[in-house]
Amino acid sequence: MSTRAVLEVIALDAEDAVAAQAGGADRLELVTDMAADGLTPSPRTFTAIRASVDIDLRVMLRLADGFAAGDVDRLVGVAGELRAAGADQFVLGFLDVDGGVDVDAVERVVAALDGCRWTFHRAIDRAADRDALRKQLADLPGLDAYLTAGAAEGVDEGLPRLLAEARRRGEPGYGQTLLVGGGLRLDHLPELRTAGIDAFHIGGAARPGGWSGSVSEEAVRSWRRELDGATAAVPR
Repeated sequence: MSTRAVLEVIALDAEDAVAAQAGGADRLELVTDMAADGLTPSPRTFTAIRASVDIDLRVMLRLADGFAAGDVDRLVGVAGELRAAGADQFVLGFLDVDGGVDVDAVERVVAALDGCRWTFHRAIDRAADRDALRKQLADLPGLDAYLTAGAAEGVDEGLPRLLAEARRRGEPGYGQTLLVGGGLRLDHLPELRTAGIDAFHIGGAARPGGWSGSVSEEAVRSWRRELDGATAAVPR
């Protein structure tokens, strides 16, 4: 039996969220300030989006551009505010100055999430050793996905690594979902789906007018159609 692939779309506000759900998105990543590659939205923004759609929402926990954790106490406080507002899924990822995972920061923030599901985001694509990072984080509660292009430059460069990691599914550190995003295009989908990858993330691809415009329902629907069409080709 074929399995429907997960389509996650970046949303900045309720208008984006409604269009993305109408186009067939399964889940939203909620952020603000894409000039800084996506920071934490306010609890008010989360609440407005939650009232507008009924699909899963993953909220970014990131206070400044870059992949350093910064003020961890503040991050923990923000996580608590979002939990109090009803958020129950998150996105985060912190590196130290050497490109290793900042285990202390990640563990402190994850403890504040109290078992909520979360994605380690594209900080993995900037890590000095992504295999080591995966193994260090493998047993953290709630971690169920890695958002990755396979390389900092995007899916064009990272495709061989994504396919290699898909083949390692089930090994220690490789039990989480491979959520592919970052320069992802429709023409990447057949090879990724044939490899068994079943989760995809888009941002700019859902916005024909760029980040100054809103999510396009039709653009999201085109991804939904392609993913549903590619599903049948996945070997079982």
